[in-house]
Amino acid sequence: MGQKRPLLFLGAAIGIALVTTVMIYQWLAGQQASEPEVQAVVEIEGSEIAVASADVPWGTPLTDEFIRLVSYPEDILPSGHFTTVDDLKGRVVLANLKKNEPIMESKLAPIDITTGGVSAVMDPQKRAMAVKVDQVVGLPGFIKPGDRVDVMVTMDRPGNTKDPKVTKVVLENSLVLATGTQMERVDGEEPTPVKVITLEVSLEEAEKLAMASNGGKIRLALRSPINPEITKTRGAKFSDLLTSYQLAPKRSKRVRVEVIKGKDKSVRRF
Repeated sequence: MGQKRPLLFLGAAIGIALVTTVMIYQWLAGQQASEPEVQAVVEIEGSEIAVASADVPWGTPLTDEFIRLVSYPEDILPSGHFTTVDDLKGRVVLANLKKNEPIMESKLAPIDITTGGVSAVMDPQKRAMAVKVDQVVGLPGFIKPGDRVDVMVTMDRPGNTKDPKVTKVVLENSLVLATGTQMERVDGEEPTPVKVITLEVSLEEAEKLAMASNGGKIRLALRSPINPEITKTRGAKFSDLLTSYQLAPKRSKRVRVEVIKGKDKSVRRF
C-alpha cells in the first residue's frame, strides 16, 4: 500500500488540473459571448475624382466605359483632376492611362480636338509618316506607340566597288505614333502582311525618311526613354566589319644607336 501512495497523489493532481482547465475555458468563453461586438469604422473625408476604369491607350476619345469616380483624400488630390464624368466625355487621351489612374488635364488634348487617333497626339509642327519595316523589327511588343527609335538605312554606294554598301543613321530619337499591319501584293502573288510603323518627323526629316525607304532597307533601333542624346556617326561599311575587334600589329623592338666618328654623327637601328 505504501508503494502505491505516490501514484494516487499523482493521479489526483492530474485530475484537479484537468477540471481547473475546463472551468477556466468555459469562463473565458462566457466572457467573450457576453461582451458586445465592437467594430471600428474609420471614415475618410475626401472628394470623388475621375479615374480610368481600364487601361486606355493614347489617342483614344474618352467615353463612359473608360471613366469611373472614386473617393480620394482631400490632402492628396492630384492637380488638374476632374470631379464629373460629363466633363471628360469626348476628350482625347494624350498619354497611356493605367487602370485606376487619375485622369488629369495634362494628359488630355485641348478641348477643341475631338477626333482621336494619331492626329490628336502628334506635335502640331510635325508630320506623321508611315514606313514599312522588317518583320524582325515589327515583332509584337518590340516597338510600340510612345517609344523612341533611331532610323537606319542600308543602301548601295554608286561607283564604289571596294565598299558597295553602307549603313547610316538618318534619324535619331524619333517618336513612334502608331504600329500596325497592312496587306501587300508583290508580283501578282497572294497578299502578305507587312509591318508598318508611323513616326513623328519634321518636314526635313520626312524628306530623309522618304529617300531612305525608297533607296535602301530601313531598320529601327529602340532607344531608352531616358536617353535623348544625339550622336553623329560616319556610317558603317563592309571594311569596318572586317577590321572590327582585330588585334593591333605587334611592333618589333628595335635598338637605336647613335654613331659618332669625329665630327660626323649618324643613327643606326638594329
